[in-house]
Formats: sequence, structure tokens, C-alpha cells
Amino acid sequence: MPDIAKRFPENPILYPKDLSPGRAGLEIVCLLNPGVFTFEGKTWLLIRVAEKPEQKEGIISFPVLKENGIEIIAIAENHPELDATDPRVINYKGADYLTTLSHLRLVCSDDGIHFYQPEGYPLLQGEGEDEIFGIEDCRVALIGDTYYLTFTAVSEHGVGVGMRTTKNWKNFENHGMIIPPHNKDCAIFEERINGKFYALHRPSSVALGGNYIWLAESPDGIHWGKHKCIVKTRPNLWDSARVGAGAAPIKTEAGWLEIYHGANEKHQYCLGAFLMDLEDPSKVLARTEEPIMVPKEDYELHGFFGEVVFTNGHVVNGDELTIYYGAADEFVCGAKFSLQEILRELVYF
Repeated sequence: MPDIAKRFPENPILYPKDLSPGRAGLEIVCLLNPGVFTFEGKTWLLIRVAEKPEQKEGIISFPVLKENGIEIIAIAENHPELDATDPRVINYKGADYLTTLSHLRLVCSDDGIHFYQPEGYPLLQGEGEDEIFGIEDCRVALIGDTYYLTFTAVSEHGVGVGMRTTKNWKNFENHGMIIPPHNKDCAIFEERINGKFYALHRPSSVALGGNYIWLAESPDGIHWGKHKCIVKTRPNLWDSARVGAGAAPIKTEAGWLEIYHGANEKHQYCLGAFLMDLEDPSKVLARTEEPIMVPKEDYELHGFFGEVVFTNGHVVNGDELTIYYGAADEFVCGAKFSLQEILRELVYF
């Protein structure tokens, strides 16, 4: 399959060993899928940091958030009611748990390549019963002087979309779960259209329908409705099993350009693009038939969960699109694209 990404020669730009665990007794297993924004002249990543306890022989242990902190659950790996075949999810006595607990960590850079963790900025962790398994994969949208953070909130209730807002990245307002389970991949447009906020999101259905991209609108950026399915999976193609939005759509003369991820039945994740009408984003005008980026480098093929490139953050500078992406569910990487080149890859309906 074709690939028009120009990867950073420095990739991966962040490894799990580059950051310190959030608390003693945990180790960082993966860095994943950063939200991206600019602030005070720097490029910032809001990285999903996945942690778990240091594993002991014969025991599988994993963390869960409780009101008084993090609780470690330990189970004998040969327990008859344990299914630990998936590195991401454990099923124990009929209930699902994540093998890791994720929080969001801020890092910044002067050159967009070399990142460090600045002092004085908090870790963003799960809060309340709807986030006890952690918060993941944040998208960041700047509207006016407010940053809107939409992320995956995970608990025994399911997977939904949580939101927090901030103006200074030190104080946050928690708006709770704005779209209930099962839903994720929520990306808010960074501009109102005819006075309304718009967002892409992805409900999940395993029995009827599918894992498709939907559009929603809102009067205030918090309360969402008028949901409409706009992009579906395509049989026998690279995005046949699921699709989901990346970061905020990019406004171009041709329309709103969205970089999205797609996966097939083998759980191989690639990136593609589609184009929405400027005045009515529920109208999808065009879509790439082939992916614009496929996992092909060793750091994309091999890791915690291999054959994955996944983005939910970018920076636009003229025609240059710099995406930051998770590779193999373990490393943070960067790549550059030409917006015009992506637009040329689109096939109009």
C-alpha cells in the first residue's frame, strides 16, 4: 500500500523509559497517541501514559483507581477464571479489566522534535466512577481562548467520552462524560459553523451496525445532539473493521479535511483522509481509497501491540501538516505531510 508520510529521522521521539512513572511501584509500559497543541510559543503533547505494577512470576497484576488512590489487583496467572490472552484487556470471573492504567502527561518542545516534561503542570488522571480504569487518547481543540480536551473515559460501565476545559493548562474544569458508552475518538472542530459547535465521534457496535464515524452538533461545546453517521468501514479494504477520527478537522479551501484511522480484521491500523463540506460538515465530499500512512518501520510493526500507526494530534503550518502519532501502541513518533498532496489523494463521490 502507498505511504506519503515523511517520518522524523529521530523516530521514535519518545520511549517509555524517557518519562518517570506517576507513582512508586508502577512502571510505564507504553506511551500512546498524544493530543497536540501550541501554547506559549512551544509545541505541546498531551501523552497517554499507560502504567502497570512490576510483574512477579506466576502472578498477573493490574491497577484500578479507587477513591483513596490506586489499588493493585493480583491474580494467579493459571487461575481457571482468568483470560489474559489479549495484552490490553484481562477477563476475570466474567468481568473485563485493562492490563494498564492510563493518565495524560504534558510534555513540550521548542523545536517540535525534542520534548521534555516541564515543571508546574499537573498529571491528568481519572476522576470519579466513570474513569476508574483511566483516561486515554485525548484530542485538544482550541476555540477562542479555551482548550477543549476530549478523551476516552474507561470504567466497568464501559468506554465513553469525557471532557475537561482549560485556559492555562494548570486549572481545569471537569464536564464529566459528554457522550456515554460505548463511544470514543471524539474530535471537536476548532471553529463554529453557522454558530454551532461540531464534533466527530465513534460509537461502537458489535451486533448491529459497525464502528463508524458520526457527526454531532452543540450550542455550547458541552451538550451534544443531532448525531449523524457520515463515514463507514469498507469491506475488503484497509479500513474494513473500524474507523475513527484523528484530531480536529483542518479547514482548507476545498473543505474540512479529517485525518482518520482505519483498521482491518487483523487489527492493522493505518491512516487515511476524508473531506467534508465547509458549510455543512455532514456532507462528506471525498475520501482516500488507499491509506496515506501504513505501519512499515520496525518501531511501528513491533511493540506492545504491533502494526499500528494512530494519530489524534497535529500542527498545521501553511501547507505543512506535522502529525504526532502512537506507533505499535508503545512509542511516540512524528511525521510530516503536504496538505495539497493529501487533497490530491482524495477520490470525490
